[in-house]
Amino acid sequence: QLQLVESGGGLVQPGGSLRLSCAASGFTLDYYAIGWFRQAPGKEREGVSCISSGGRSTNYTDSVKGRFTISRNNAKNTVYLQMNSLKPEDTAVYYCAADEYYGGSNYFCSMGRYDYDYWGQGTQVTVSS
Repeated sequence: QLQLVESGGGLVQPGGSLRLSCAASGFTLDYYAIGWFRQAPGKEREGVSCISSGGRSTNYTDSVKGRFTISRNNAKNTVYLQMNSLKPEDTAVYYCAADEYYGGSNYFCSMGRYDYDYWGQGTQVTVSS
């Protein structure tokens, strides 16, 4: 029963902000890298951001750099994605995922969806006026 549950999505105006949360149950996140992915209708699932197991290293796709911030609180078994200056192009279902293989490194996380072992059910983010 290793589960990830996303929350915090919703409808927001362009330029607004949301904070997504990814809570783990059945396991601890201390030894897992975590990624955030998103998928819009008719499009491929793309990596948005990732964070290494200890939080030392982070990556962002170019389209969200300077606007999104990933963080983790291992004591709370939760990872966050702060999204600011949201654009209509950010509209998608957002998923968090846990990677056991690269979790042993505090200096690496993968932006590739095929590297991840466990996935949440997703939360809808809609940016519209």
